[in-house]
Amino acid sequence: MALHIFLSGCNAAMSAVAALFFFRYAALTRDRFHLLWGVAFCLLAANWAVVGATAVQSEHHGDAYVFRLAAFVIIAVSIIDKNRAR
Repeated sequence: MALHIFLSGCNAAMSAVAALFFFRYAALTRDRFHLLWGVAFCLLAANWAVVGATAVQSEHHGDAYVFRLAAFVIIAVSIIDKNRAR
C-alpha cells in the first residue's frame, strides 16, 4: 500500500514537471499546442495526486479517473487543432 502511494506521488510530480516544460515552450513559441499539453499534464498530475491520496487501487472506481479522461481529450483536441492549422 505504501509503495502504491509513493509511486502515485512520483507520477504526480513528474507529470507536474512535464507540464512546466510544456508551459515554458508555450511561452517561448506562442503555440497553443504546447499550452494544451501543459494543461493536460496538469490534469494528469491531479489524477495521480487523487489516486495516491485516496488509495484507489482498482480501476473500477471511475470517479478518480475523470481527470485522466479530460487530459486525453485535451491531448486529442490539441493534435487535431495542430493538424487543422496546416
